[in-house]
Amino acid sequence: MIGDPVRLKTAALLVLLGLLTMLAGIGQLTFWAPSETVTASVPSDTKAAPLTVIDQKLIALHDGPVKIKIQGEGNFIVATGRPDDVEAWVGETAHNTLTGVSADQKSLEVSSADGEATAPSPAGSDLWVSTEDASGDLDYTWNPPADGEWSLLVAGDGTQPAPSSISMTFPNNATTPWAVPLIVLGIIIILIGAALPFIAKALSNRRKHDDDEPRDGGETTTLPVQSSTAKSPGVEAPTTQSPTVQPPAGNKGRRPGAGAEGPTLRITALAATMAAVLVGGTAVAAQATTTPEATTTSSAAADAEASTPVMLESQLQRILEQVASTVDAADAAKDAAKLAPRVDKMELQIRTQNYKIRSAVSAYEPRMPVRATKLQSSVISTKRDWPRTVFALTQGEGNVVPQVLTLVQLSPRENYKLWGSAPLQPGTNFPSFPIPRNGTEPVPASDSTGLAYSGNEALEILSEMLTNPESPNRSKLADGQSSPYIAGALAYQADTVKNGTSANFKFTHTPVTNQTVVLRTADGGAVVVGRLDFAFEGTPKAAGDKLVLEDDSAVFAGGKETTTGMVLNFAESVAVYIPPAGSADPMKLVAATRGLVGASFK
Repeated sequence: MIGDPVRLKTAALLVLLGLLTMLAGIGQLTFWAPSETVTASVPSDTKAAPLTVIDQKLIALHDGPVKIKIQGEGNFIVATGRPDDVEAWVGETAHNTLTGVSADQKSLEVSSADGEATAPSPAGSDLWVSTEDASGDLDYTWNPPADGEWSLLVAGDGTQPAPSSISMTFPNNATTPWAVPLIVLGIIIILIGAALPFIAKALSNRRKHDDDEPRDGGETTTLPVQSSTAKSPGVEAPTTQSPTVQPPAGNKGRRPGAGAEGPTLRITALAATMAAVLVGGTAVAAQATTTPEATTTSSAAADAEASTPVMLESQLQRILEQVASTVDAADAAKDAAKLAPRVDKMELQIRTQNYKIRSAVSAYEPRMPVRATKLQSSVISTKRDWPRTVFALTQGEGNVVPQVLTLVQLSPRENYKLWGSAPLQPGTNFPSFPIPRNGTEPVPASDSTGLAYSGNEALEILSEMLTNPESPNRSKLADGQSSPYIAGALAYQADTVKNGTSANFKFTHTPVTNQTVVLRTADGGAVVVGRLDFAFEGTPKAAGDKLVLEDDSAVFAGGKETTTGMVLNFAESVAVYIPPAGSADPMKLVAATRGLVGASFK
């Protein structure tokens, strides 16, 4: 009679504990759940600087989108670039770098570097994949433009302090690992509590049934013993002993009724202890948050960064559009000053001289236009120090055949400029290069490792063939004299000699080594793009003999006739494919053109 109330109380306690445990688990997922985001801000006492860098480790600190709120005075820009590009552009300028989040996740950690007090405006730099312009304040959601590491640069015009009020909101990485286990444990405890009365009653009934039957180790009855011996004088008559009952050995000293409730109470106590620990400990843990440490760059990551292409294809497309627009405007106005922002070296020289000729000789043919509307192929270098070079094969309105454009960036704060353009040779295919997102390896012009010839050797062989039609190296270049450009140059020189009976002529083609660029192709070969200086000298054979110049040459020479001699100067833009080492294939002239850049009398 006493055991039933105890069992019911124990069951009720287990159900209560199960409910509390399950409530703790549910609480971790609801009212005890940590905030979905955390927001950290730049400390108000941070020293002002013209540039602020948001380090890639901070951006990647948490998985998921990062929201950035920036407030400042006037106009400012947020630029996205590779970490090494941002670092190179910042250079020696004083700047602040946001590197991490404080332990309480309320403040952004800032490191300051002293240096130059001003910098150029970063707006319009080719280093940036994208930019956000703002005035006063900006709410910006960070999304990586491509795989790899990225940093952000925040700046005004470079002369005023960069905005100092910056806050970043990250997804909260706090977790509730005990939520589901607590809910499951609570359900188990409730089920045990609900089943306990029935299990205990069944066990009690079985015990009563077993008590009604003798069994080994149960109670024993000692029967009275009578002596068979006759009563003797002086000996007491045997007495009859009453039966005695001995409890089973295992139940000695146990209270009646204790067998049913004892184990139950111990189970209940254990469950209560576990539930109390779990509920108390995990309720606190559910509200805690952790700040993952930014992982340091491994050697593998460093190697990956070193082989990262210098730009995305979207950057190249944007740069090409700006180059084409600049060249169009200059060509239309015949104004070389308009070329300066986007054209340099050979291309600048050829177009500048072309404008001079066309201003005096209206029939003179203009230089082939530069187009960006149809990008057929892009060749992006993985050489991340400067100068940097990319090739582009484009064709658009006014381009009878595709043309190879060579773009070079001399330093981080300069933009890419067009160094040369050359039309693809008729019947020639542009070599295959690795896909732009992987980039291609640059090769020093003097290095022939893995190649049949170095870039310098290739241009030397080409220049020799253009100078001497009987060159012993003519078999090293495909098609030899039948190459359209080579054949045309040799025919021009031969006709000049044939028709100039009163003069002696000399032709030389010389590589300009400081403008040579070599990039590997997909098959292990390479394409070398460079410049040759073509000099055409004429000297009268006898006193009184005269040389007569064409109208275009006369523009530079200052006259059309000379009795002392003359020199015409051309710049030749060429691209040659070099096969990989061990290949039996000859080299191939891929693209070539020339332009008159000067003339003078001796």
